[in-house]
Amino acid sequence: MRLRADIFVSSLLRRVFANGDFAAVEKRGAEEAGAIFIRQHFRDGLETLYAPAPQTAFGEDEVRDRLFEVRLARSEPEAVRVMLERERRFDPDLWIVELEAEELGDVIPLAGDR
Repeated sequence: MRLRADIFVSSLLRRVFANGDFAAVEKRGAEEAGAIFIRQHFRDGLETLYAPAPQTAFGEDEVRDRLFEVRLARSEPEAVRVMLERERRFDPDLWIVELEAEELGDVIPLAGDR
């Protein structure tokens, strides 16, 4: 069973704050199972967008935890905004979390790291 979206986001915020960085929820989605998108802001004004990894990123016997993939890497904020607007039209129950951190380390579980 997968962790509820609201609990995952709460945990994510605490981990980011514990690292001395800043995080905020831009848009709250469905508490139980909303898709979570993460915007990472850099000092140079660029952003990286992390999106839920596709189901093919999970092994057959793997627990269905949340995994993310980089959708846009160090892109202009307008490109990130356009992509998120497209995602909102498809799924209005999504979450958007903003992080101000130069390095995330292992804060976000990435599909390629498994």
